[in-house]
Amino acid sequence: MKHVTFGAGLAVSAALSLAGVAFAQETAAPAATPPVVPDGGADAVVAVVNGTEITLGHMIVLRANLPAQYQALPDDVLFNGILEQLIQQEALSKSVEGNISKRDLLAMENDRRGYLSGVALGSVVQGAVTDARLQAAYDVRFADEADRKEYNAAHILVPTEDAAKGLKAEIDAGADFAELAKQHSTDGAAANGGDLGWFGAGMMVAPFQDAVFAMEVGSVSDPVQTQFGWHLIQLKETRIAAAPPLDEIRDQLASEIEQVVVEEHISEITKSATITRPGEAFDPALLRDQTLLNP
Repeated sequence: MKHVTFGAGLAVSAALSLAGVAFAQETAAPAATPPVVPDGGADAVVAVVNGTEITLGHMIVLRANLPAQYQALPDDVLFNGILEQLIQQEALSKSVEGNISKRDLLAMENDRRGYLSGVALGSVVQGAVTDARLQAAYDVRFADEADRKEYNAAHILVPTEDAAKGLKAEIDAGADFAELAKQHSTDGAAANGGDLGWFGAGMMVAPFQDAVFAMEVGSVSDPVQTQFGWHLIQLKETRIAAAPPLDEIRDQLASEIEQVVVEEHISEITKSATITRPGEAFDPALLRDQTLLNP
């Protein structure tokens, strides 16, 4: 027999080998008719362990929380595995009743708090993303053309300011920028005449970007220092990048909308709550003191 891990990481003996799972996945056919729902529905009892009932609802919830690779297993395999999982967990939990440590109680309280806060936020997020909100977020994102300006530039990178000044003098005297880049630049763009292609705000280090933003098309900068060395920058052209279709960034916008709604809800709830913080006077180093949990 092989062991398959379900739920919170408890290893359960599944009534199959790994090869058997693969075979079952390949040969299992979808049910021809809907399954018969037992009396009680989700409250239908599937097992009783030391007097405690385990219901079909418990199994359904556990299955929904399984990793994707387990949810892909055939229903009969999952049913048997999940039922055994819950039976074992109930038997094990009963075996330590009356012997729960302070650490255990606090961990369970944290788990409950975390789960219920997730439920609270889930209800807030549900329905937060609408077509109207997506369109409004899209319009705000791409309203300012300056935010979409892109630059096509080349550079010559040398180790010293004196070397950069010497090359700048040659360029001012009529030397070809690309040829000097091939001969003298120390980075990988040298082979292409220093060409850096198109880039937008935030894609270059600050001193380099600031210099480019202040340049006119066709000009060559004075030496600019960054952590990489000294640059001469040639600004070839600029353009306003086309805004991507809304559908292309729908997921990103939806995530941002949800984040805003969540933050607003958390702020509203915490502001309306009665909160005191006596712990602010505590030494933060206390977090490392595991002995405080000892009986």
